[in-house]
Amino acid sequence: MSLKYQAIIEGDLYCNMAWSALIGSQESHQADSVQVEDPQDMPKISKPSVGPPTATVTRRAKSYSDFYVAARSQLRREAAEPGKIPLLTTGVAAVKTEVEFREWLGKLEEELLEATHGDYMIYHEQLIASQSHIDTMLENVSETITLLTSITESFESVQEQTSTFQDRSQDVLTEEQHTSRLADDINENLRFYDYLDPISRKLNAPGAGQLVREKEFAETLLNLDRCLKYMEAHPDHNESPTYRSRYRLLLTRALSLLRTQFLTSLREIASEVSKRITDRQLNDTTMSALLYGKFKVAAPELKRLGQEIQKRGAHPEEAGGPGAEYQNMLHELYQGYAATRGKLILPLVRKRIGEISMAPSTAKDLPAFARSSISYVRSICLDEHNLWKECFEGDERVYEFLESVCEPLYDYLRPRIMHETQLTKLCELCTLIQTRYTQDQEETAELNETGQLDFSVLIQPTLEDAQSRLVFRTQAIVQEEIANYRPKREDIDRFIQRHSAATSSNMRSDKASISSRKVSSTPMTPLPKTPIVVDRDDGYFDSGEATWSYDTDSFPDSWYPTLRKAIWLLSRIYRLVNSAVFDDLAHGIVHQTTTSLLQASSQVTSRASTIDGQLFLMKHLLILKSQIVAFDFEYVTPEVTFDFSNLTNTFWELRERGALFNPRNLLRLMGGGLLPRVVENMLDAKAELDGRLRTVINDFTNGFASRITADLTKTGVRKHASHAATEAVQSVRNAVKKEAVFLRKNLDNYLDDVRTKETLVVAIYEQVIQNYELFYEAFDNKRNVHGKAVSASDGGEEDEVWDPDTFADWAGEVFDIGKGQAYEAGEDGDGSRTISRAGSV
Repeated sequence: MSLKYQAIIEGDLYCNMAWSALIGSQESHQADSVQVEDPQDMPKISKPSVGPPTATVTRRAKSYSDFYVAARSQLRREAAEPGKIPLLTTGVAAVKTEVEFREWLGKLEEELLEATHGDYMIYHEQLIASQSHIDTMLENVSETITLLTSITESFESVQEQTSTFQDRSQDVLTEEQHTSRLADDINENLRFYDYLDPISRKLNAPGAGQLVREKEFAETLLNLDRCLKYMEAHPDHNESPTYRSRYRLLLTRALSLLRTQFLTSLREIASEVSKRITDRQLNDTTMSALLYGKFKVAAPELKRLGQEIQKRGAHPEEAGGPGAEYQNMLHELYQGYAATRGKLILPLVRKRIGEISMAPSTAKDLPAFARSSISYVRSICLDEHNLWKECFEGDERVYEFLESVCEPLYDYLRPRIMHETQLTKLCELCTLIQTRYTQDQEETAELNETGQLDFSVLIQPTLEDAQSRLVFRTQAIVQEEIANYRPKREDIDRFIQRHSAATSSNMRSDKASISSRKVSSTPMTPLPKTPIVVDRDDGYFDSGEATWSYDTDSFPDSWYPTLRKAIWLLSRIYRLVNSAVFDDLAHGIVHQTTTSLLQASSQVTSRASTIDGQLFLMKHLLILKSQIVAFDFEYVTPEVTFDFSNLTNTFWELRERGALFNPRNLLRLMGGGLLPRVVENMLDAKAELDGRLRTVINDFTNGFASRITADLTKTGVRKHASHAATEAVQSVRNAVKKEAVFLRKNLDNYLDDVRTKETLVVAIYEQVIQNYELFYEAFDNKRNVHGKAVSASDGGEEDEVWDPDTFADWAGEVFDIGKGQAYEAGEDGDGSRTISRAGSV
């Protein structure tokens, strides 16, 4: 319906456009005075030709205004064609209105339809004829398709029959292959059973041992392995267990022949070598050629025989199984080889070590003997290790054999080590073994990967013996020369006299020393001294290895003997024993040394003075503290135990008295008798040393400060009488002047480190000021209302009581506190020289 409406609309539009064109044409004709030809004057139309009309392209209007031009152009072209009648001009003159035009246009369309209808009818008849011809062709094609379908069905039937035949043939072929494979499997299975009789006859025949050297013997062993593997993989066969046991016996028989041949070859070579060594005297070169050359020639054959047993006994099965039996055979090879080589090597090694022990240079020198004997045994072990690798695969049991080679070395060294009393010799022995013959974990892993000899495993027993003896001798020396050291009276007097002489010398140079303190800020020889650890080559080791040592020559004679001995012991055993053992020894040495210094300090105090005893102890504790830093030993946890002896003894005592259940006795004994005592077997020596040092410093500073301010605590001063206080302050000022010089001289006499001395001076100075502040505070609270405190700025008299700030400034100048600050500024880069004090009254 939409197309129909569209056609109607287009027709109306066309009519309107045509009408407009017509009106415009008439006007144009009138304007141009063009007359329309009479239809009678037009040429007659010829009869149309048969066939479709000639196709023409009509010019289409581009716009509404262009429609008139397009219509006139089309009329001229139709008028020019022969046989054509310009239909649009017929009766145009009679058209006056739009209605008339519509009627005229309808008639014109009917005329056009009738004029063109004949051509289309002819064309329609031609189409009917073509359709008839095509229908005939379709019938022929249908017949052809039917024939081809029949042929296709025939071919499909043939194909189906062929496929059925092919399937039946494939089944027959598969059955044939299965039968053939079954026959092959049967033959293959029977082959593992057929090996039994030929191999049994071969291995049990007379002279079967000669078959071992033939190449076919290895193939026989492989066949036995295959047969055993097959029997183990098919236990469901009827006679599989029987054949497996018989094959196992045959394999054991074959490996026994290998073992016998291996050991026989070794004995033959050893017998020949031993006979030649016994018959004549041989030099070292010939001896080495006999001991190793003969065996190296036979080594490939021996290794081939041993590998056959080794690869079957490398992974033993459960105990008592065949794998364990083969492992035992392999161990018999190792034992036979070790016994054969031991008979040849051990007498020579023992003889050579005996000669070394009797040599003049090594007869009484343990390190020299150890160096020569260990070097010789190491060369023997290297040669034996290389020969072992040529005869066997791997290093299993090689170190057991080499340990037996080292037995003569152990037998000679162990008694000498146990009877050695010189600690230096034991230290040299440990150093020799550790520097030359021991490796760290990385080196040991590298040696194991490359298959080289790790001699540290063999020398480890000797090192342990030396370290055990070293620890024992160290403990003995600590007990004898430190813990039980009792200085003679003249030794203490000599020590006191040495310091007294130094004091006198210092007194003669008092002015120079005081002036030098204000100018020079360079410290003297530092105290505590920094421990000196050096690497030295003392010429003992031929290879020139540098060994860790301690510069014991730097120990001054002014050190107390037990302190020198303690530092010497620590320097000797450091890095020569296990770290845990060294920590234990170091704590014991430091503890005993501290105790010895305390005892010596008491003797110095009794022979000289308390200050001398305190400075003596302080000096040596500072030295000890500084020296043990180099050894870096760790804290040992104290072993805390409970002593129940008192508890047991108390119960037995109460039981004997018959007063076990007496409440009074129980209450009396609860204070200690019934309680166990806590016993600490080891204290932290470093903590003990720090505590002792802290105590002696506090005692020294407090005692010296109390000595200076002693007059402030007298009875008259306590009552705060004015004249008594003035006299006490004057006495204290005099004491400060006197004791400051005395303090400096004593510190210079005992201590060398400037910072340590200045720290002590400042501590005493601050304690003196603190005592004076306490005195002044009490004095200020009860003094007379008219009393007046005097300061330096007030210009007061010296015999009056000074306030704490004035006293502190004056005492600082007397104690020469600025010198210590100048030294610290030189060390720290701080320019301050003033000691600030706060809180003074």
